[in-house]
Amino acid sequence: MSMLYIVSLTGCSYLSACVCRYPLGMSGGQIQDEDISASSQWSESTAARYGRLDFEEGDGAWCPERTVEPDSLKEFLQIDLRSLHFITLVGTQGRHAGGIGNEFAQMYKIKYSRDGSRWISWRNRQGEQVIEGNRNAYDIMLKDLEPPIIARFVRFMPVSDHSMNVCMRVELYGCEWLDGLVSYNAPAGEQMSLEGQPVHFNDSVYDGAVIYSMTEGLGQLTDGMCGLDDFTHSHVYNVWPGYDYVGWTNESFPNGYVEIMFEFDRTRNFTTMKVHCNNMFTRHIKAFRQVVCYFRSEADWEATPLSFSPVVDDVNPSARFITVSLANHMASAMKCHFYFADTWMMFSEITFQSDTAMYNTTLAPPKTGSGPPTRDDPTHKIDDSNTRILIGCLVAIIFILVAIIVIILWRQVWQKMLEKASRRMLDDELTASLSLQSETFAYSHNNPSSSSAPSEQESSSTYERIFPLGPDYQEPSRLIRKLPEFSHSSEEAGDMKSPYCDGVPHYAEADIVNLQGVTGGNTYAVPALTMDLLSGKDVAVEEFPRKLLTFKEKLGEGQFGEVHLCEAEGMQEFMDEDFSFDISDNQPVLVAVKMLRADANKNARNDFLKEIKIMSRLKDPNIIRLLAVCICSDPLCMITEYMENGDLNQFLSRHEPEGQLALISNAPTVSYSNLCYMATQIASGMRYLSSLNFVHRDLATRNCLVGKNYTIKIADFGMSRNLYSGDYYRIQGRAVLPIRWMSWESILLGKFTTASDVWAFGVTLWETLTFCNEQPYSQLTDEQVIENTGEFFRDQKRQVYLPQPVLCPDSVYKIMLNCWRRNTKERPSFQEIHRALLESQT
Repeated sequence: MSMLYIVSLTGCSYLSACVCRYPLGMSGGQIQDEDISASSQWSESTAARYGRLDFEEGDGAWCPERTVEPDSLKEFLQIDLRSLHFITLVGTQGRHAGGIGNEFAQMYKIKYSRDGSRWISWRNRQGEQVIEGNRNAYDIMLKDLEPPIIARFVRFMPVSDHSMNVCMRVELYGCEWLDGLVSYNAPAGEQMSLEGQPVHFNDSVYDGAVIYSMTEGLGQLTDGMCGLDDFTHSHVYNVWPGYDYVGWTNESFPNGYVEIMFEFDRTRNFTTMKVHCNNMFTRHIKAFRQVVCYFRSEADWEATPLSFSPVVDDVNPSARFITVSLANHMASAMKCHFYFADTWMMFSEITFQSDTAMYNTTLAPPKTGSGPPTRDDPTHKIDDSNTRILIGCLVAIIFILVAIIVIILWRQVWQKMLEKASRRMLDDELTASLSLQSETFAYSHNNPSSSSAPSEQESSSTYERIFPLGPDYQEPSRLIRKLPEFSHSSEEAGDMKSPYCDGVPHYAEADIVNLQGVTGGNTYAVPALTMDLLSGKDVAVEEFPRKLLTFKEKLGEGQFGEVHLCEAEGMQEFMDEDFSFDISDNQPVLVAVKMLRADANKNARNDFLKEIKIMSRLKDPNIIRLLAVCICSDPLCMITEYMENGDLNQFLSRHEPEGQLALISNAPTVSYSNLCYMATQIASGMRYLSSLNFVHRDLATRNCLVGKNYTIKIADFGMSRNLYSGDYYRIQGRAVLPIRWMSWESILLGKFTTASDVWAFGVTLWETLTFCNEQPYSQLTDEQVIENTGEFFRDQKRQVYLPQPVLCPDSVYKIMLNCWRRNTKERPSFQEIHRALLESQT
């Protein structure tokens, strides 16, 4: 049962293939027809604009004019994204056209370009260019791009080992490339001899020219994958030691530094540069001793460089990000000298934060031909004397009005200025570096020994990338970056590690195994010890014959698979003796079937099987049960209970509280006692999960199913359903978070524990007693909800709580308020909540 709301994969950093997986607009229509072109077409009805994934317009796809021949790459479908994008996934489909067409590409290659002139052939980490395509005309085939690409233009080029007709529908998945970096030039990586074995630190995915140096390309320093503490290991499977890092030895650089030059898409206002460095000093590897950066805004380099020296760390061998302040330098190119602190220096990621420079550009030359002079024509001058007089009068009037307003509002303005000044002083003293970690979106290796607090230079705030410093999105970014940092000695923060590349959040202060779900979410956060105990056993459920499943409707879908509502015949024969259905033996049973796509990657398949082992042992009357599996052949399926009344959110939305209004409208009703009964069952189910140290992380009425006689079972389908897409907050098209149900520490610190589930239960209880008539905090925008979590953190009594529902007695509202206490240790346990709800019904 996948119980989280966002993808989670091994080895992902804050901007990675794990997070940037959103369709860029072929299927959704955001990419315009004029931005889709092709080498040729069968006919007007198979033109490039019809090559949109999952669309059947025209004749159902793009089809090139000629058959595709072996070793021929003449035909292509091209997409212009209008700006640079970080592309991590591609989807392809053939031409089905309601059964009329049967053309598809069995294989294809991808070429991409950042400027439209220089085209680069994509190759995977093993150097292969051909990507496996479709097996039929209708199924969608998703393929990860490992490594991801940074491009504006992308071409799909069908490939075949024999002459054949092909048609294609495609989609690109990723997010906008906000760094603006178009290339870096650096010396080629070198080789270390370690215990007699060579360790290569070359940039193996660099897409520029590589001879003695790397020029005009991007590669591992921008692929979103951070290196581990021990450079001899890698997040990537089947690669050589040292793969994640690009490294150099000081013996090759008599000047004592490595020069890396960075080229950007336009002039930018740079605030910071973050460099992920290895610091395994026992191997004579350290982060750089000093960096000196030169800036070029126009044609010439600035004479005065910027210099920065981080604190040399001889104690903690962990890899870390070092943040270099670039002091708002304006530049379109940057040249940095990184000075050695030891024999070796190794980088795995370099990222930039900047705002696009906004200033007037030179006017274009006048167009040819006759016509009246205009202000855009620099060869003509127009008398502006009257205009200047009018502008002067307007300025004077505005000045007078401003003076009047200042006098009237002086006291209020002065008070606000004092408040802002006090906050700014607090911010400057503590320098925010919140650790909402990439593990909220991705899990990877955890190194419990590396728990030292990062310095200011080594801050690792994921929000600095998730909320980019661009003019299109400002307030949440400023809020998060300015919130005071949690001290590592604080009892609230616990033992947290620098999160960018390999930290796993300390859920319930335990090492956690996260399993990616078929709907793009995660299962419960499972303690690693529990996982070891459970996963070693055989699957405790039986194989179910697929032919006995009858499809009813699709409940939801995600990047790894789909969830279907089905009827299962003869399911009673496959049940444990401690479980029975409230129907006769010869009737079909309503079930939910979670199906893993056949093309899912190895991680997803392994996690799916682990998830089955865990779910087969969760046995509680208020938790959805795993009934059977289909794992002898693809696609892998798990079959779970489904309740005939659907989810609690929709169930309550169709009902009214008992009273005169319900009698008049003749609407179905639910009594207050039944509402409390359902809430008590949710608390009971969560009590069971918390007893196992499992953390749900997406508890809400949408994830509770309703059966007969108001029976409640906790499930996990909410995120995968389009119906509830509005409950999840998309951050710049990347992360998806149910922020209106999340505790302040989950949003700001990336901490998910049983205590954060308690917070979500308080919101779920509020939903239940309001009959789900509105979203939590419906009067606040998403940004204001995030800002409100900052008020919880500051604890200056300015935070906004959900109001007491009309039907809610004071004793039950007190339970809600206790669930929303700032201090996690002051929140009640689920056992206490369950007992309190039982007492409220007596």
